[in-house]
Amino acid sequence: MRKVSKFLFIILAFCFNHSFSLEYKHGIAMHGDLKYPKDFKKFDYASDNAFQGGTIKLSSIGTFDNLNPYILKGVAAWQTTYLFETLMKSSFDEPFSQYGLIAESVKIPDNRSWIIFKIRKIARFSNDEKIKPEDVIFSFNTLISKGHPIYKTYYGQVDKVEKISEDEVKFSFKGDPNPELPLIIGYQLPIFSKKYWEGKDFDKTTLNPPLGSGPYLVSDLKPGRSLTLQKNPNYWGKNINVNIGRFNFDTIHTDFYRDETVALEAFKSGAYDFKQENSSKNWATAYKFDAVKEGRVKVEEIKYFRPSGMQGFAFNMRKSIFQNRNVRKALGYAFDFEWSNRNLFYNAYTRTKSFFDNSDLSSQSLPSKEELVILENYRGKIPDEIFTTVFSPPSTDEENGLRNNLRMARRLLKQEGWVIKDDILTKEETGEIFKFEILLRSPLFERIVLPMKRNLKKLGIEVSIRTVQDDSQYIRRLEDFDYDMIVVNYGSIISPGNEQKNYWGSSTADQQGSPNYMGVKNPVLDEIIDKLISAKSRKELVTYTKVLDRILLFNYYLIPQFHIGHYRVAYWNKISRPSISPKYDLGFDFWWFDPKKAQNLPNKSLSRNKENKDTNNLIYFFLFIFLLFILWRIRRRAS
Repeated sequence: MRKVSKFLFIILAFCFNHSFSLEYKHGIAMHGDLKYPKDFKKFDYASDNAFQGGTIKLSSIGTFDNLNPYILKGVAAWQTTYLFETLMKSSFDEPFSQYGLIAESVKIPDNRSWIIFKIRKIARFSNDEKIKPEDVIFSFNTLISKGHPIYKTYYGQVDKVEKISEDEVKFSFKGDPNPELPLIIGYQLPIFSKKYWEGKDFDKTTLNPPLGSGPYLVSDLKPGRSLTLQKNPNYWGKNINVNIGRFNFDTIHTDFYRDETVALEAFKSGAYDFKQENSSKNWATAYKFDAVKEGRVKVEEIKYFRPSGMQGFAFNMRKSIFQNRNVRKALGYAFDFEWSNRNLFYNAYTRTKSFFDNSDLSSQSLPSKEELVILENYRGKIPDEIFTTVFSPPSTDEENGLRNNLRMARRLLKQEGWVIKDDILTKEETGEIFKFEILLRSPLFERIVLPMKRNLKKLGIEVSIRTVQDDSQYIRRLEDFDYDMIVVNYGSIISPGNEQKNYWGSSTADQQGSPNYMGVKNPVLDEIIDKLISAKSRKELVTYTKVLDRILLFNYYLIPQFHIGHYRVAYWNKISRPSISPKYDLGFDFWWFDPKKAQNLPNKSLSRNKENKDTNNLIYFFLFIFLLFILWRIRRRAS
């Protein structure tokens, strides 16, 4: 008995000493080493000369009825994320590294089975109350019980959260290793005040600004119309290295527009200061107004080095007509990208051929030896083409390209029992008519969808288009998966991980509000995603990401569209940006108001007033001459 007790004591002592023998670190990297040392002063892309002050006026398309962006209900104003801080802050010039924010440092073992965050003594909520471990624990428990359903998936492997001292909180993990999970906790867990939320319903929409710990406070709002944020002069984190050169504007004012065309005209008139342009047509034709020619508005293309992500026509496979792989493949032949690029996009775009285009994660080559070893485990469960073919979407570059593509589509559809009857595609066995609706959020996309609708009509497919400009209605339909086909845009990062489970994991296919819009339920993908998440090196991560990419592409869950490799931005010249752009983000938080440039800008309103005054004086002069002439004629007749 004594030997057993002694043995247990040794094990406990080892565990105790192991936890306390580890040193605290100022940051954590997903793979490899951190770029910035412990005593770094600022990020390389942050400017030493950024002016602190001034107002930035922005725009947003849509509306809002909620200031809590972490719940499913309502339409949240994304700007309110500025009210909250997280434990760590990501660097924009590293694949995936984080540095201390609310937490000044972290302690983590090699197997990443737990992580301890040490909270800064200066970290405060905006009411000057200290941030405590109890607030971190409350934030986690609240998000998984009352927050958006996505948090349950993200934090599903957290076993427990516990306070271990007055400034330390520990997260312990369960199941297979998930090296990314400590980083997800670090940068995606907003910290709420436990005291503030006592007696309040977290899961209900609110227009009362919640208490946060971030750099800004809500100073004014008009529901659905505008939102104004004012910098908190007592913000506790303004001198921390990750925030140097950041949050430079004193005021951030956002106007909400229902229509993109109206918003563009508002920008041209100077109603707001910065616009990121998503329309190639607008980019080619709409930015030639006087303010651009005179240098008062700057128009730039800023290159980025992150994966381009995937934009495409997504099939809702919860609908019976889209559950067959060959049918989905056939419909892809009806999208004529080359024609659209020439006639609609001014040749601005590149056809997307991977979910990770523009990066080393793309599968645009034959499988490597390492990939083939993985793929062999699933032979017979995945499409055979994956082993021997590089994915390439249909092209119409060759002569009669579209006609040949539509012939191929007809053959595939016929193989699956769909035949033409009276010019209508019909299921031969049941008589079901092939028809569906494409749900759009913006009228701008109608010009892209209409040519494909015409091509589908040639296949006997009846397509209707519904554009829903009411944001709340559109978002509700997405959350309820109430659509046949939509246009999706999956952003991508240089270090993919747990978000892939949200995108295509079987567990999220029926979860309300999840981004698994297609309803993907594929056990092979589930296994590959788990392997990707637990990758122990960058090389292993890249290998599993390429395998994932191939399986997604050859299952034809969506019809890939197009991408560019840069941001398209226009901004009034009173705004400045750092000379160094971060590789993996636009880094807009590091831009600033430049009072010198603002003073040198021509005052358009004064100029217009002077022009109007000169015109009026000229009119008055001619009226006076005309009056003299009339008087002269009258006197002459009288004489």
